[in-house]
Amino acid sequence: MLRTAVIGVGHLGRQHARIHAALAAEGQAQFVSVCDIDDPRSRAAAEEWRVGSTTEWQSLIGKVDAVSLAVPTESHCEIACALLEAGIHVLVEKPIARTLAEADLMIAAARNGEALLQVGHAERFNPALVALRPQVKHPLYFEIHRVGQFTTRSLDIDVVLDLMIHDLDIVQWLVGEDVPATSVHAVGIPILTNRVDAANARIEFATGAVANITASRVGTEKIRKMRFFQPRDYVVVDYLTNYASISNLAPTTSPWPGVRTQVMEVKDIEPLRAEIESFLHAVTTRERPLVSGEDGRRALDLALQTLKQIEDHTVRIGANSLLQSAK
Repeated sequence: MLRTAVIGVGHLGRQHARIHAALAAEGQAQFVSVCDIDDPRSRAAAEEWRVGSTTEWQSLIGKVDAVSLAVPTESHCEIACALLEAGIHVLVEKPIARTLAEADLMIAAARNGEALLQVGHAERFNPALVALRPQVKHPLYFEIHRVGQFTTRSLDIDVVLDLMIHDLDIVQWLVGEDVPATSVHAVGIPILTNRVDAANARIEFATGAVANITASRVGTEKIRKMRFFQPRDYVVVDYLTNYASISNLAPTTSPWPGVRTQVMEVKDIEPLRAEIESFLHAVTTRERPLVSGEDGRRALDLALQTLKQIEDHTVRIGANSLLQSAK
């Protein structure tokens, strides 16, 4: 039976620990330990889930087979590389890393250690999207909104790497993982922090598909909606309510066309649980994970391109303002 641990038991890490404990209770794995540099926090989580506790992730090497890594992004590469090289399988929270170079090191470490690296893009496991995925064919235009209420969580990264990266991954997945983006245009602004809190990106792909994505962590309500168009179909997904539908022309004898809407049958399962179960299944069967290190790298690449465009746009706006002031 796989021995598992959770490294980092902050807000999201605690959710990983809760699910690892539930899976252990069901006999799917043996939940061994939690780890956090904050000793009281680590001990509290360990007591809650009745597992071991440590403040040093290195001490887990040789004692576990697979881990959930839910630490700040700046620490992903260091910890994941050491664990992967030691043959320990890693489910790392998104984004995979800070830079593409760090992502490449992690992918190489997984290869060297013959270990599995999965990236925590949990929206791929949303039951609405899982039900819809087999019906997706040649999507051409996406309109996506992801808005959250402001919290003090994940302020070490901007909204593109915090929220928008979910949709960058989903769009790349639906358009085709081997389809490159041909252009990225983006704008974004800091509002409550010194990082970008709201952003909009327009991404064009080699197939002709276009995605218009808006993300904000400064909102009065929580929105997680995607709609897209493909030949003869209009598709709607609401991640919060687990709703997915496909609308198209209905057969009719009337001179006026009708529209029929098929609401997808959706299984009620928590995306994070489905993600962790998928990770453990991939480890056990040695199958390619649904969200591999390479997938996480592609999403990071698009996110970094988006941030570069935001930076360039900000510089242009600043230059124009100086010119106007000079006049």
